[in-house]
Amino acid sequence: MKYDVIVLGGGPSGLMAAIAAGEQNAKVMLIDKGDKLGRKLAISGGGRCNVTNRLPVDEIIKHIPGNGRFLYSAFSIFSNEDIISFFEGLGIKLKEEDHGRMFPVSNKAQSVVDALLSKLKDLKVEIKTNTPVADVHYREGSVQSVELKNGERISADSIIIAVGGKSVPHTGSTGDGYAWAEKAGHTITTLFPTEVPVTSSEPFIKEKVLQGLSLRGIALSVLNPKGKPLITHKMDMIFTHFGVSGPAVLRCSQFVVKAMQKWNLKEVVLSLDALPEMKEEEVFQEITKLIQAEPKKAMKNLLKGLLPERYLLFLLERNEIDPAVQGGQLGREKIRSFAKTIKQFEFKVNGTLPLDKAFVTGGGVSIKEIEPQTMASKKAAGLYFCGEILDIHGYTGGYNITSALVTGRLAGTNAVQFALQK
Repeated sequence: MKYDVIVLGGGPSGLMAAIAAGEQNAKVMLIDKGDKLGRKLAISGGGRCNVTNRLPVDEIIKHIPGNGRFLYSAFSIFSNEDIISFFEGLGIKLKEEDHGRMFPVSNKAQSVVDALLSKLKDLKVEIKTNTPVADVHYREGSVQSVELKNGERISADSIIIAVGGKSVPHTGSTGDGYAWAEKAGHTITTLFPTEVPVTSSEPFIKEKVLQGLSLRGIALSVLNPKGKPLITHKMDMIFTHFGVSGPAVLRCSQFVVKAMQKWNLKEVVLSLDALPEMKEEEVFQEITKLIQAEPKKAMKNLLKGLLPERYLLFLLERNEIDPAVQGGQLGREKIRSFAKTIKQFEFKVNGTLPLDKAFVTGGGVSIKEIEPQTMASKKAAGLYFCGEILDIHGYTGGYNITSALVTGRLAGTNAVQFALQK
């Protein structure tokens, strides 16, 4: 039995690729080793499924710091607005939330998965679940067949590899596709965790002084060895028993990894600004004004509300200021150094949690070896890639799913065209 297109992997990019291929009346088979399709979609966006993002394309690409520019051609063919129309065509009404994030009105990721599966059924795409693939075979520079673990071989004119990276392995992403890509002559760039919590062995972390404390709307920067920010993210964060986490930390995590690799560092410095809306001088003047108004009041009471209490007491202690001391007894320099710590509390981090704890895999099949308009391999005819197996990675917030759906659409459409020309 020969197929026009075989899609390997039933995640966001694989489902979209199979639908795009099926829409052209091709003979399509979708193979997944798991017992159900769309497992990553079903848990995305906290189980609500952040299907895409409505920001302008330039903004979306800025939010995909790992080779996002490669997607400009793809977006000109199938954009985030096309993704929205596609889902609405499947009967999934979407709503826009903060920062352009698009969710189903139902707030249920499963409704998105069900709509995709129902579309595959309508298109008569053949689906094999619980079917691990052992290998992909090539002959004379072209794809030939897929070999299943049970020894069965299935031939195809085009093969789309959409098996994901190595993050969130319980959804089936265990890095199977890298070997099949290398066999065709592809380069796999170094894999690393991104969108992942960051670790630290600072005494205050090990002693769990701030464990469980959330800070809202702070600015977190990753500093280079000269103390200059490589990146700054203004969001929320949380202190944990092993380091730091939360949205700002997840976004900074890949820059921690890259800095450690680039400068061969064991530790990287993060700088935390607890009041990003104010300049350091303004913070200093504000504290001075509060002290002048009530000089006999204890510092911890004077500054109530300026910072969360646990963080305030922590910073006072760092500056050797007794929380019970009367404000009027503090010298200007002490107040100035305290204001500075509020604006730039620096602490060292020594890495991240491992790849299997990350939301996204950095690295993958080198984009230099992929045609940007079609997702076709430059190494083997009839071979296509889409989704997280590619060396493309973005922040959380609908950017990675957008990349997966766009590359999936192109891979599916073009894999059929290649097959039908044969």
